[in-house]
Amino acid sequence: MTTPAVEILKAALPAASLTYVVEEPYRRLVEGHPCLDEVIVIEKNQTFRDFRRVVRRIRKKRYDAVLDFHGGPRASLLALLSGARLKIGYKVKYKSCIYHIKVPRGVKNGYVHSVENHVNLVKALGVGVAGIPPASLPPPLPADVRAIDDFFEKHELRNRKVVALHIGAGNRFRDWGTANIARLATCLARLPGTSVVLIGGDEDRAAEKDIMAASPASVLSLAGRIDLIGVKELISRAALFVGPDSGPMHIAAATATPIVAFFGPTLPANFSPWKSRARVVEKELGCRPCRQRECVPGDFRCLQGITVEEVFDACREFIR
Repeated sequence: MTTPAVEILKAALPAASLTYVVEEPYRRLVEGHPCLDEVIVIEKNQTFRDFRRVVRRIRKKRYDAVLDFHGGPRASLLALLSGARLKIGYKVKYKSCIYHIKVPRGVKNGYVHSVENHVNLVKALGVGVAGIPPASLPPPLPADVRAIDDFFEKHELRNRKVVALHIGAGNRFRDWGTANIARLATCLARLPGTSVVLIGGDEDRAAEKDIMAASPASVLSLAGRIDLIGVKELISRAALFVGPDSGPMHIAAATATPIVAFFGPTLPANFSPWKSRARVVEKELGCRPCRQRECVPGDFRCLQGITVEEVFDACREFIR
């Protein structure tokens, strides 16, 4: 969701050199992006020595400006130690002193989409913004294309309507449950000319096993078998993406594929698929949004109250 801000920045300052600092495994979502000149990768299990090496590399560049899109502890520390002449970040408790320019994250008594928040940091740099583009990701590598080509060939999917169904959750607050996903996969697989492909990460392999066991044999899976750009390549060839508010949902927003997203504790006002053909399924409850630390009612009703039939009906709007 930072890529629209990056595009605006590059368009306004075409001669500027833009470096993006990113954690593994998300480098694939920015490496090769046409607006970026360099990508600095932070290892997932970084040691203090590794962190110090990254800081030295950043300071050596003598950057004119640093924009902290993230605002987390490590990102804030990198901004502080960057040596940049101008530091721009969000106005948050205990961290505002790091930045020369502090930008409010959101508005009082209202909601701002995350994409717009990132663009506001670019505006704070003095860049004029006429409009905000869609999300964009780098093109796939030839190996990514071949992998999806082979999968489509093997399972004879080229003339079928493929539904990419994301089975991951991230945490228990966003977990719709394997039973619901299996029932939805079954409903979708029974539509004429339609094939369902499950997607997710390595951490979703146990859920994949349960879902596959409760679904028709025609339901396929690539969960844990392709990287994030491979996920984008699959979604771009699909007739529909279905899933919760998640990373893959935002990857889908960087394609032309329509989206059906079910939202639980988070709000579409903040995190809806940016500039996409999308249908959001949600329940209007007084306890939404929440910080996803404790479910006050105790039954996760914001997500569990969404029925398979509601999501399936939304899917059928795109698959006729």
